[in-house]
Amino acid sequence: MTEPQVWTLIGVFAAALFGMLTLMSTMFIRILRAEISGLRREMLGEISGLRYEMLGEISGLRGEMTGLRGELETGFAAVRSDIRRLDARVDSLDSDVQALTKRSYGIE
Repeated sequence: MTEPQVWTLIGVFAAALFGMLTLMSTMFIRILRAEISGLRREMLGEISGLRYEMLGEISGLRGEMTGLRGELETGFAAVRSDIRRLDARVDSLDSDVQALTKRSYGIE
């Protein structure tokens, strides 16, 4: 093999080596970008799912709190009604006690 042939082979092998290096690095970068974008899409999907789940839970909690508020208002209305009746009984008892006191002590 002559010297020009050796240099030609060296050039061909060097060109093939650089070509393969370029091809592999390009493929690696494309694969890496595809994996990162897939991960990004997956994370955004999970975050969106979590957002909607949290909104649903908060909405459900809001509904339960509204129901509880209604029950408490109903209970408080009943308690207020009972207090009014108790006040009326105490007022009538007070007038009875005053009448008995006047009769007992002869204040009439």
